[in-house]
Amino acid sequence: MTLAIFDLDGTLLSGDSDYNWGQFLVEKGLVDTKLYKEANDRFFEQYQAGALDIYEYLAFSLKPLTQFSKAERDALHQEFMDVKVRPMMQEEASKLLKFHKDQGHFLLLITATNQFVTGPIADSLGMDHIIAPVPEVIDDQYTGNVVGIPSFQEGKVTRLNDWLKETGHSMEGSYFYSDSRNDLPLLELVEHPIAVDADPTLTEIAKERGWPHISLRGNSL
Repeated sequence: MTLAIFDLDGTLLSGDSDYNWGQFLVEKGLVDTKLYKEANDRFFEQYQAGALDIYEYLAFSLKPLTQFSKAERDALHQEFMDVKVRPMMQEEASKLLKFHKDQGHFLLLITATNQFVTGPIADSLGMDHIIAPVPEVIDDQYTGNVVGIPSFQEGKVTRLNDWLKETGHSMEGSYFYSDSRNDLPLLELVEHPIAVDADPTLTEIAKERGWPHISLRGNSL
């Protein structure tokens, strides 16, 4: 099956689920409001600049999950989906996913946002599989650690190659849709790299290399 690979934040979603999860925790008063918001904003700026230390960020973003029981986490995520995620879902993204599904393609989501946040989003979007940073869980409790290599920048390629070996899928005819300069390593790997509502750096690279640049937000690019 041809792989149709998608980034999540800023691509299929009109915003960033990771950043919005942090904002959600702040708004709920579940973290130190001032300190957490300042750190969340700082990490998001580093991400946009292509300068994020993914391990430092994951240590920050996974720590609050250690405070909650499974039932509490599930309830919080359900509320988060309703309040933050669904408003970021885009009709044009749904049409694009349906287009690939109708072609018999395998829908693969690869994201740098941890699997606690993104797993239910992938299910809601109808993805066939997700590759995301995996939080460590022992006896139903999050430890704050991450298992293995996070799927960020070159890590997306590493995790994808591991998955290809495990499943026997091929990169022949593959597509990858992304908005971010951070995804350049994977964009360079697929047969059909497509920029989506891209940041300025990726926009320029797409122009130089003749890659398609589309919008899922109803804008003309």
